[in-house]
Amino acid sequence: QVRLVESGGGLVQAGGSLRLSCAASGRSFSDYGMAWFRQAPGKEREFVAGVNWNGRNTRYVDSVKGRFTISRDDAKNTVYLQMSSLKPDDTAVYYCAADPRRLSVTTSASAVYDYWGQGTQVTVSS
Repeated sequence: QVRLVESGGGLVQAGGSLRLSCAASGRSFSDYGMAWFRQAPGKEREFVAGVNWNGRNTRYVDSVKGRFTISRDDAKNTVYLQMSSLKPDDTAVYYCAADPRRLSVTTSASAVYDYWGQGTQVTVSS
């Protein structure tokens, strides 16, 4: 079992930055692919960014490319999402997810992620 706890959300003005953290408990964190998803009110959950188990492959949704960066620190069992140049459209609850398969690529399909955090709210004001 893996328990994921997100932190770092909050209220920020458009153009600002936030860094989200996702701390994982349990064994074998370094074997997991990790991802961030988000869900805005009235919208479906969408993939934002992911990193595979060894950190060599990352993937981003087009709308955040060049603004968001995902990274992982296996020594701290933590994955991060650095968000810059934030826009009101980035407002959502952000969820961390873990995929226990050791894949060379990162998938954006939510169904393959077995473990999910409770989410952290990010609100970007205009």
